[in-house]
Amino acid sequence: MSDTVVITRPRAQCDDLARALEALGRKPVLLPLLEIAPLEDTAALEAELAQLPSFAMVAFVSPNAIDAAFAHIDQWPAGVAIAVVGEGSRAALARHGVTDANAVIVSPRDPSRSDSENLLQSIDLAALAGKRVLIVRGQSGRELMADGLRAAGAEVATVAAYRRSVPPLSAEMAEKLTALLAAPNDWIITSSEALRGLMVLVRELDSEAAVAKMQQQHLIVPHARIAETANTLGLTRLTLTGSGDERMLAALQSQR
Repeated sequence: MSDTVVITRPRAQCDDLARALEALGRKPVLLPLLEIAPLEDTAALEAELAQLPSFAMVAFVSPNAIDAAFAHIDQWPAGVAIAVVGEGSRAALARHGVTDANAVIVSPRDPSRSDSENLLQSIDLAALAGKRVLIVRGQSGRELMADGLRAAGAEVATVAAYRRSVPPLSAEMAEKLTALLAAPNDWIITSSEALRGLMVLVRELDSEAAVAKMQQQHLIVPHARIAETANTLGLTRLTLTGSGDERMLAALQSQR
């Protein structure tokens, strides 16, 4: 097995994990598969955030949603609970000074299933009946969280905080992908959208052999939903770790 570990997170979220991998004697290669960009017009986001004290709970779908929103938040209002899907989002909140010590933060009880389905199961839905809930997300996203909250009687608003897209298959990307597929490596995949984008890029290499080589790579995934996406794409060599960098790093160490 190669010492190389491919990190596919957005570029701004790679550095800490790359340093941790280097400390383990592994060689991190950065291959961001989602490009995160600010909204051209933040008026709707700012309008919703100006009403934060009126919400019983705010759900952030990702660390990117947290970082984008907190660019417009001076201080988190007391009494407004926060819902997040994983340890990465808890870490993002902590960077902005929001922790369990000064806010009510709800996340899935089972770290191996850090997704919207399990977050809904961890929320006291009955307590939100008739109350306002805000979901902060990218310009597109699953409706499961909003639908589940509405079914419980909550008044739900959703607002976009950032844009995301899969990078094109540039000459540089094609060269990098081809080199990575030439040998077996570990790939850290933290998004189903990124994984689907990766397979689009691999297919654009115009080689059935490239797809076959990708299907032989070993994936490290934190969420069961990403594992399910991988299986549908023919990627069956994977390790499901649960949420958080520490669990992914431990999984990599155990396989040395």
